[in-house]
Amino acid sequence: MKSLVFYILCLLSMCSFAQDNLSELLEKYNTKRVPYISVEQLAMPKTNAVILDAREPQEYEISHLKNAIYVGYDNFDINTVINQIPNKEQDIVVYCSLGIRSEIIASKLMKVGYINVKNLYGGIFEWKNKDFSIYNTQKKVTDSVHVFSKEWSKWLTKGIKVHE
Repeated sequence: MKSLVFYILCLLSMCSFAQDNLSELLEKYNTKRVPYISVEQLAMPKTNAVILDAREPQEYEISHLKNAIYVGYDNFDINTVINQIPNKEQDIVVYCSLGIRSEIIASKLMKVGYINVKNLYGGIFEWKNKDFSIYNTQKKVTDSVHVFSKEWSKWLTKGIKVHE
């Protein structure tokens, strides 16, 4: 069901009323129940957050943020996170491509008692657009980014767009 809702959102974004900028897009699809963290804030050396990747396996395999833990979206299991991060006061940042799926996953974490959860504003696209490094499964820096769909690819302005 959550997959269907997300795909409907994707289709709606292709319509003529599609947003012209990222803030309009996130305003349209997100509830703001999860606070944002900017890519610049997350990149600061003093940030000691656990980073969770809320994309699909093929997206994560192409590239992800350094040390990000894959939790997925379609097959997300809250118990996996609870087992890996038992401290509910731990700083956690969840990201996806743009920050829409990650808000849904971050909300689920907050529902079970995690209190320091943030959504990465603009997701991995914004991270790459701001020239921060991303890594492949061999732990090597890459310029490739899985863009989820051809329609969503317009939000990635730097790097190599990959869509399977």
